[in-house]
Amino acid sequence: MQNIVRNCADLEIGLHRRDQHSYTIELRYSQPDSDTDIRLMRGSSVIVLFDREKLRSLLLDPQSYGQMLSDNLFADPGVKQAFAQAVSTSESLDLALRVRLFIGASAPELNNLRWETLRDPETGELLLTRERLLFSRYLGSMDWRPVRLQSQAQLRALVAIASPSNLADYSPGGQTLAPFDIEAELQRARGGLGDMPITELSTTGQVTLTAVASHLREGFDILYLVAHGALVQGEPYLWMEDASGQAAVLPGNDLVTRIRELPRAPRLVVLASCQSAGQGHDLAESRNEALVALGPRLAEAGVPAVLAMQGNVSIATLERFMPVFFHELQRDGLIDRAMAVARGTVRDTNDWWMPVLFMRLRSGRIWYVPGFGEDGDDFEKWPALIRNIQRGNCTPIIGQRMTETLLDPLGELARRWADVYRFPLAPHQREDLPQVAQFLAVSQDPQFPREELLEQLRRDILDRHQDDLPTNAAQMSLDELFAKLGAHYHERSPSYPYRALAEMPFKVYLTANLSNLLTEALVAVGKDPQVEICRWHNSLEDLPSIYETEPDYQPSVERPLVYHLFGNSQEPDSLVVTEDDYFDYLIGISINRDMIPIAVREALADTGLLFLGFKIDDWAFRVLFRSLMSQEGRGRRRRYAHVAAQITPEEGRILEPERARRYMEDYFQDSAIDIFWGSVEDFMRQLLLQWQSRAGTERRTRR
Repeated sequence: MQNIVRNCADLEIGLHRRDQHSYTIELRYSQPDSDTDIRLMRGSSVIVLFDREKLRSLLLDPQSYGQMLSDNLFADPGVKQAFAQAVSTSESLDLALRVRLFIGASAPELNNLRWETLRDPETGELLLTRERLLFSRYLGSMDWRPVRLQSQAQLRALVAIASPSNLADYSPGGQTLAPFDIEAELQRARGGLGDMPITELSTTGQVTLTAVASHLREGFDILYLVAHGALVQGEPYLWMEDASGQAAVLPGNDLVTRIRELPRAPRLVVLASCQSAGQGHDLAESRNEALVALGPRLAEAGVPAVLAMQGNVSIATLERFMPVFFHELQRDGLIDRAMAVARGTVRDTNDWWMPVLFMRLRSGRIWYVPGFGEDGDDFEKWPALIRNIQRGNCTPIIGQRMTETLLDPLGELARRWADVYRFPLAPHQREDLPQVAQFLAVSQDPQFPREELLEQLRRDILDRHQDDLPTNAAQMSLDELFAKLGAHYHERSPSYPYRALAEMPFKVYLTANLSNLLTEALVAVGKDPQVEICRWHNSLEDLPSIYETEPDYQPSVERPLVYHLFGNSQEPDSLVVTEDDYFDYLIGISINRDMIPIAVREALADTGLLFLGFKIDDWAFRVLFRSLMSQEGRGRRRRYAHVAAQITPEEGRILEPERARRYMEDYFQDSAIDIFWGSVEDFMRQLLLQWQSRAGTERRTRR
């Protein structure tokens, strides 16, 4: 299946309201590695009419309904020919075809049509049960938060089953709500999610909206929600629970609002509700329409993918569909491919068309495989990298994203500032900390962004880690909080990145991180780190330096040098925060390269480099790469293996993640740097395995 990840053409079918009865349709087709869309239709916009009255009369006949819907969609010969051309071109190039149905904001009523029943316009066969035709309802979002993909091994699911004790008191649409078989629902969820870690909310009084939102704040990737729903005057309502286990009938928008307020929305929400014993089969008025209506709203709130049921799906179908869906999803992370396979599995049932996928992912992927290369391919240079570390010929360069497992990303902080201080520039710039900080430096004063940054980080630590900190944490300084937090993770996890780095025999550490976490980790393993700060502007010249007290100091494994490239929290004036700061920094070290200690310059010129916690489009990385990598020694650097741990490109921030990924690989290629795709934690786990394996091999060899 991995070839589908690389080889997938894209067809977007856009529908937009033209007037009260008609819509315009446009088709955009692109192929992998193509910079442009291919126009499949020439001339003016094509008009499409949907006979909704006739479609409504066919609700109980999905085959006839799908044929009618296809006849409407492909009524224009040009549209039919363009679709056939996209399919045949993709097949001739051995490409899967990702079909994204984009329903514009002007035509929300089209989401009520059952697009999953579409038939092939040429043959009349089922269209969306083919594994190489990946279909989703593609939705835009005003949520500018990028979709940060998670490593497959780190995925976690929250399963919530709301079955209030007084459901029999409610009869929306004339149907009395029946209680769920909670144990059976849990078994279905467990069977579907497989080995993925699951937290379950199913005890009476436990499945409140507040409890679900509170758990989601812990960072769950999948929300699997079983709940009754109903449409009331076109608005979806959910039957959740109150603290006593009675029904709490809530507008669906309450759930949407809670998810929108989360620091990180779940990557997938599954609204899994099925037909219960004794209920009717009035599909036209199905209670599940409320769950389908939530799909677009959840996508707009920032959820990358929503799987809902658009009909009163049977237990038998759900029991077959869900395990296949999650099994396929865990193979390659492509959610629309998993949908196609699972839908094909139940094509022999009457309700095969009921699962519907709403998605705002252009790539269709909700997790990545950490490693070197797209499929996590093994790294041939591990022996060289390990040997360089053992011999002291490797230098770690630590980025600002090294602490993202402990603190909110700096982009999230920038968005908060943008909201509070009414940042006036484009929405996609709201997560760019240097740009937002530059605005604050102008609208407030130049020192304000630095002080606000340190205070915000302090508040974040107190908010996110109150259970891991002592009772007097509120009286501690930021550096004290960093030290306590680092000590907690140092003791708890051998693969805690700072602990792993501190235990290895590095002589020089370069860091773009303002925290003292690295220094504290080195002290914790018995070393005596010497801290230096880059003096990138004149007012920093009087900072104390080890080279003044010990002019002959040479970094060693026991007394390593920790060099803060962009300042640290103990010296607020040293922090590089705004755009102007980065420009001044670049100018300063370009004019006076002697401001960088010779030990740092030698490490950059004559050791292997290990970039950890950077993104290629971050200001910090771009300035660092352009300034430090332009130092002398380019030829000597080619003698060593260099690695950059780089998280996979983010959906929502990067228009075409796969092409952006290839661009990054090309960008690094000239500098002989191999890219590890994954988080710092992913990389450190693999590095530790290689380190321990090498040490074991050497012990056996000495025997």
